[in-house]
Amino acid sequence: MVILSRDEVERYDRQIMIFGAKGQIKLKEARVAVFGVGGLGSVSSTYLAALGVGELILVDHGRVELSNLNRQILYKTSDIGKFKAEIAAKRLKELNPSVNVKYFIEEINERNVYRFVGEADLIIDGLDNWKTRFLVNKACVELNKPFIHAGVHGAYGQLLVVIPGKSPCLQCIIPTIPTGERKIPILPTTPAVLASLQVTEAVKIITSYGKPVVGKLILYDGYSMNFHEIPVSRRENCPVCGNFHQKHISIPLTKIY
Repeated sequence: MVILSRDEVERYDRQIMIFGAKGQIKLKEARVAVFGVGGLGSVSSTYLAALGVGELILVDHGRVELSNLNRQILYKTSDIGKFKAEIAAKRLKELNPSVNVKYFIEEINERNVYRFVGEADLIIDGLDNWKTRFLVNKACVELNKPFIHAGVHGAYGQLLVVIPGKSPCLQCIIPTIPTGERKIPILPTTPAVLASLQVTEAVKIITSYGKPVVGKLILYDGYSMNFHEIPVSRRENCPVCGNFHQKHISIPLTKIY
């Protein structure tokens, strides 16, 4: 039987006031994977650790670069050249020693994606390319794991919560891999906003507190400070989760990565 220690009750006091001790225990029992610990992932993993998720699984094969430091808040100048996943795991354990943090210095591909998705209860998208996102989306649908996608570009971002069997998957609304850019402009606060929204949705799914944004694409416009909700539904000819006869809304989002 999972219980909360005295220190945990004190540490999580303010959030327990919202979703109760039972909700906190659900967080403690949860295993959440963060794929990519860059601009999105460094923020989402920080909040997940602070919230008291029982196990964090970090997957990233990259090293810290100087140009990362305007937005990837887990890293310092002295970390340049070191593996992100390793440094992130160390910092998150310092933030909350009660969270079990596992890290893998690997690039997600066809050979390992099902292994990583299978280890977690929920997947957070911190990736920076659509090919890998499509792989993860497919694995999450096939293994029945919630997938919380976010993408950013400049002062703009998007959020999609994928609940297999209940919502459209990522490929329903973006049928083909968008054209990428070699170098993406990013306002540092944009991934922070989207990652915070990702964690909010993860908490709602794990604790059953609140209503996840299922069936909606959330668009963030930091330039004019607007949020937009666009209803989305499953596409019957989607190669990942098709055969559902619902109206499809296709949205061009090639700007977002």
